[in-house]
Amino acid sequence: MDQQQTSHASTFLSDCERIHREWHVRAKTLDTEGLVALYAADAVLESPLVTAILDGRASGIVRGHDELRLFFAEGARRRPNELVRWYRTGTWLTDGERLLVWEYPRAAPDGDQVDILEVMDIVDGLIRHHRIYWGWFGSAMLTHSAIAKAGRAGASPASNRAA
Repeated sequence: MDQQQTSHASTFLSDCERIHREWHVRAKTLDTEGLVALYAADAVLESPLVTAILDGRASGIVRGHDELRLFFAEGARRRPNELVRWYRTGTWLTDGERLLVWEYPRAAPDGDQVDILEVMDIVDGLIRHHRIYWGWFGSAMLTHSAIAKAGRAGASPASNRAA
């Protein structure tokens, strides 16, 4: 590896470490603007949570800072959630070129939590593409939430008053 490649690899690894640390802190503290600042202006985020919290969304994709801001702000508004404990091991993985990956495992020291795998493409020190994969425990929670939401949407005004 030549000097330029070594310098790029070192910068990329520093970017991964910074994003791994800052994304976690900013998400945990509900810092919407801080989260948005970690993303490229044309970034894409994909998650099943998009359709669960942004009413009227047909896809789990948000694009650009404005949509990211809306998604993060609405996610923050809906917390606290007892199953979001923010436990992770501190370990992250990379291919050394563009991917950054880490996990929030289901089994946390204080009980089960939403199990999520964060997969990000990092370009020029910013998140360009972020994919969030949910494990079986979190997926079941989303499914129950969607069923309840559909039930509320299908309820008549009279049945809502009776409840």
